[in-house]
Amino acid sequence: MHASHRLLCGLYVLTSAGLAWTAVLELLCGLVWAALLFTAASLVPVIAVVRETVLHDERRTVTALRAQAAARGRGEGAADDIVRSELYAACCERWWTSCGTDHDTSCPHRIPRSSAA
Repeated sequence: MHASHRLLCGLYVLTSAGLAWTAVLELLCGLVWAALLFTAASLVPVIAVVRETVLHDERRTVTALRAQAAARGRGEGAADDIVRSELYAACCERWWTSCGTDHDTSCPHRIPRSSAA
């Protein structure tokens, strides 16, 4: 974990805690709608922490793939390996073109639809 990742996550947690504390104070001494607003706002930094963690994991995966490609003596092929692994994890062509609403009949991720109503 990099220092910048830790710093950002720490700032997000402090911001979330401050907003939650403001929500409690507003609920005790102020308007209810303002307390609900601060409660909702305190959840946004939590989402940011999750996002930062996902981005950190992706960066670590890319670094590992580049190290594997360099170990095999194909330093230029690191991008090819990354693209190949992403395409392998991707779904079928119809899923991509239909924005995730439909699958090809041969797709392993296809969930058959029932005609029973």
